[in-house]
Amino acid sequence: MTARTYTIPFGEPGAAQGAAGDRTGSPDGPPPPRLLKYDRHTWKEMAHLLLNLPVAVIGFVYVVTSLTTGAGMSVTVIGLPLLAAGLAGARELSRAERARARALLGVRTAEPRRKRKRGGQSLLARLWSSVKDPLGWRTALYGFIRLPWGILTFVVTMVSFVVLWPVSPFILRGLANVDRAMVRGLLSPSDDLEVRIAELESDRGVVVDTAAADLRRIERDLHDGAQARLVNLAMGLGLAKEKLTEDPDAAAAMVDEAHGEVKLALQELRDLARGIHPAVLTDRGLDAALSSVAARCTVPVTVEVDLPARPAPAIEGIAYFTVSELLQNVSKHSRARSASVDVWRADSRLLIQVSDNGVGGADLSGGTGMAGLAERLGAVDGLFVIDSPTGGPTTVTAELPWRDRQDEQK
Repeated sequence: MTARTYTIPFGEPGAAQGAAGDRTGSPDGPPPPRLLKYDRHTWKEMAHLLLNLPVAVIGFVYVVTSLTTGAGMSVTVIGLPLLAAGLAGARELSRAERARARALLGVRTAEPRRKRKRGGQSLLARLWSSVKDPLGWRTALYGFIRLPWGILTFVVTMVSFVVLWPVSPFILRGLANVDRAMVRGLLSPSDDLEVRIAELESDRGVVVDTAAADLRRIERDLHDGAQARLVNLAMGLGLAKEKLTEDPDAAAAMVDEAHGEVKLALQELRDLARGIHPAVLTDRGLDAALSSVAARCTVPVTVEVDLPARPAPAIEGIAYFTVSELLQNVSKHSRARSASVDVWRADSRLLIQVSDNGVGGADLSGGTGMAGLAERLGAVDGLFVIDSPTGGPTTVTAELPWRDRQDEQK
């Protein structure tokens, strides 16, 4: 069985298909009737207008009940979750209304793209993001104004169908056009700008959380590693100083031991500095830096870097640490006999592919750091794809936006 995991930077494929449908489909709604007659468009519009009243009643009751309950209990701990749940339900109501308008009025609006879920976000942050959902609030406004409008359209439709039969198609068309305007104005995404803003806010949270985790890791490594060795070194040198006149041989042995501790502390500091940002990456670029990482891997690794120029330092650093993490996984988990790293540029993207002939079975839930890599790449509009069937081989592809080093330095 093939296990494939995809992390897509912007929403879902369905949203892109919906947008494509907008470009290739016919314009919103049927053309105005040329004759005073009832065609299939007129009957669909009549059905939509008659359904407005029961649908409006359901929407009005839901919006008033859910939002007033959530807002009224906002002073308690359950108020915010209730309000967020109410707005989430409003989004589903908007989805149903778009489907009804699409079927009966011919309004072809793209479905809003789903927000990406971020594992690093706290529950409070996720709730607050849901409460700030602009489409949910626009749907709530839609639910409020639809009740009087639903009553009006129901009455006018019935009266015009009975009393004003000859001109009823024109009346129905005018009412239906108002409905079309409401759906497009209140229930359709605003060129995905709002979703994009929400994604960027989520990405910012991931970047902040990742930076905080890195700082905690550095602090822990310093405290438990180099700092502890330096403390022991200071104590050892102090004891050697006391014994220098009384027992020179013991003092010399203690100094020799301290010399070994100094070497170990320096090595730990070098490893820590390499984990922050390796000097070889700054001085010589990805080719040399990735070759250095590959040399430390427990399996033979071939490295091929084909770049016309060096990317921006931020992108270069993410690419380096992505390959480092993937090669660590190869060493620890793959049981592979060989691996390869390929880096190249395609148009405005920097592509990275790490492959091995190991046992496979890698995915985002495997606890091998893959989820963290996917989040880091997603935070910079990147793409992360795993192809790792059970039994192998494993191929991980990462994409990053290309930014020129000169542009970032200006």
